[in-house]
Amino acid sequence: MIRILARSVVALLVLTVVFGLAYPLLITGFARLTFPNRSNGSLIERNGTVVGSRLAAQRFVTPRYFHPRPSAVDYDAAGTSFANYGPTSPKLAKSVREAAQLILKLERPYNPGLSIGDIPVDAVTTSGSGIDPQISPANARLQSARIAAVRGLPKDRVLQLIDDSTEGRALGFLGEPGVNVLELNLALDKEAR
Repeated sequence: MIRILARSVVALLVLTVVFGLAYPLLITGFARLTFPNRSNGSLIERNGTVVGSRLAAQRFVTPRYFHPRPSAVDYDAAGTSFANYGPTSPKLAKSVREAAQLILKLERPYNPGLSIGDIPVDAVTTSGSGIDPQISPANARLQSARIAAVRGLPKDRVLQLIDDSTEGRALGFLGEPGVNVLELNLALDKEAR
């Protein structure tokens, strides 16, 4: 009995050291050597200051910036999650209606005739992580008239920035094209200089 207990304790210690310390350190070291930017969170710096991550959305609420998708976790990367509402959920319907009304209120002064049917789905629904950094090109284009008017830029220039910031499908066939909101807003800020 003592021999079995001793072997169990030794096995526990060896497995803890191997899989709890050595393996994570090895994988972390490999990631830092091969993908240093990604392994450190794909942070974006401007003038020596970290302004965000390429991988996590952050809140933009002023009219002069493109807005990200709604977030189920209030853009908190420490606790990512999704809304978990099914397609027949009354809570989902209410959430989408409220988000659509906010978009209509914000965008209609710049897009006369805008209707609820013109709003892209990603503008009114949360992503799987709650902090998806990208919006669809259609969502960005919907916001372009507001951005152009508020910033005093030609709409064609704003549309060109959207096109320049649009990333295609991964490997040419996975996912959908997307526009990273933080990077697009930083490009807008460069235009103002």
